Amino acid sequence: MSREATTMRAPLTLVSHALCPYVQRAASVLAEKGVPFERRDIDLANKPDWFLALSPLGKTPVLQVGDAALFESAVICEYLDETEAPRLHPADALQRARHRAWMEFGSALLNAIGTFYSAADEVALAAAAKDIRLRFGQIESVLGDGPWFDGGHFGLVDAVFGPVFRYLDVFDGLGDFGFMDALPRVARWRTALAQRPSVRNAVAADYPARLLAFVRARNAALSRRIAA
Repeated sequence: MSREATTMRAPLTLVSHALCPYVQRAASVLAEKGVPFERRDIDLANKPDWFLALSPLGKTPVLQVGDAALFESAVICEYLDETEAPRLHPADALQRARHRAWMEFGSALLNAIGTFYSAADEVALAAAAKDIRLRFGQIESVLGDGPWFDGGHFGLVDAVFGPVFRYLDVFDGLGDFGFMDALPRVARWRTALAQRPSVRNAVAADYPARLLAFVRARNAALSRRIAA
């Protein structure tokens, strides 16, 4: 029995926040692997001491593997992919590196979405929406016929982009921001991810209401649309 296999038999706890997109990545990967785990939500506005002892950066997710703790979603996802079947990363080293690069692109898109929902006025909101649309245009140019980023194989890149599109599912109810305009491949990918059980079940049923409440409290342009 390998050391890795022994480690993976330790109980797993995913320390989470209800809205954190990085938690959703890890939850989707755990679901794709069929690995049982406990989910423990915390309030990031009132971080308990035990959590700060596990997460030096004070961020979610943290994966507790028995007595050990891993922080940072990319590290957690890579660890799970190395220790549990099925493998979600490509076997080829070059393709695997390419996928990691697009995972980083997904993180940059999350930052752009943060700029969008924090935009102070409608001009800034429109500019942020245009930036997001341009980034999706870059993805359109590398996607194939789908349904997943790598064709017929669901991978870690897909787990990263599920939470990205989930934001848009909520924001689309607040206006036509043109996120998917003339991007048929991205739109198909988005639809496929929304239907994937591991992606769909990465959040609770009240996620849209929680996200709207979070944005409403920010006193930004999008907040005023919610209040209208």
